Amino acid sequence: MSIEGRVALVTGGSRGIGRCIVETLASNGAKVAFVYRSSKESADKVVAEQAEQGREVMAIQGDVANKEDADRIVKEVVEKWGKLDILVNNAGIIRDGLLATMEPDAWDAVITTNLGSVYNFCQAVMRQMMSQRYGRIINMSSVAAEFGNQGQTNYAASKGGIQGLTRCLATEVGRRNITVNAIAPGFIETDMTEAVRNAAEGEIKKRVAVRRLGKPEDIANAALFLASDESSYITGHVLVVDGGLTLGGI
Repeated sequence: MSIEGRVALVTGGSRGIGRCIVETLASNGAKVAFVYRSSKESADKVVAEQAEQGREVMAIQGDVANKEDADRIVKEVVEKWGKLDILVNNAGIIRDGLLATMEPDAWDAVITTNLGSVYNFCQAVMRQMMSQRYGRIINMSSVAAEFGNQGQTNYAASKGGIQGLTRCLATEVGRRNITVNAIAPGFIETDMTEAVRNAAEGEIKKRVAVRRLGKPEDIANAALFLASDESSYITGHVLVVDGGLTLGGI
């Protein structure tokens, strides 16, 4: 895929899917900055491992839910590398619980982190991408946005909002050669899904057409495609990467 010489920014890039996206973009020739909130040790490890491979990767600490942090991070990337071509909004959290008993803090935290961060960073990169007349924005949604799961009203609302934002923003910036797409993963083997997998991995696999759970690499490869020039005529699209999980509904 043609991303050689591109500059990318990935939120939530110190572990799981985000880390795999950082590694995949860097291994295909991009200079990559990623955002982490508190796991400095993990972030430093990613940077060190990529440096050993001769790849340019930079970790930046910040709170993706904070607009000022988003503006600062984007400014730092542009000042270091002179441009910003690819944005991957990957950061996200879960605070599952039935709506009837869900505390306001659990609702606010998920909406602000998952959906608010996408607004923060999309707006932060707009001026740069529009002036350079090039950009690839990739927002991480979820199959939960389309198929309801008990106890995930806040999470599903945040991911559904991301899909709506993606489609609308695509119409606003397409004339500037900026594409905006989303990826909707199914069950992926990460720390975030560990509890669910421990409780029902066998049952989940029975629902997946390819009879396996997804790996972070499956999502990272989709992100690589959407970040590349080969996807230049795709925008406002939600790419479902779930091994066929949702073919019959969750």
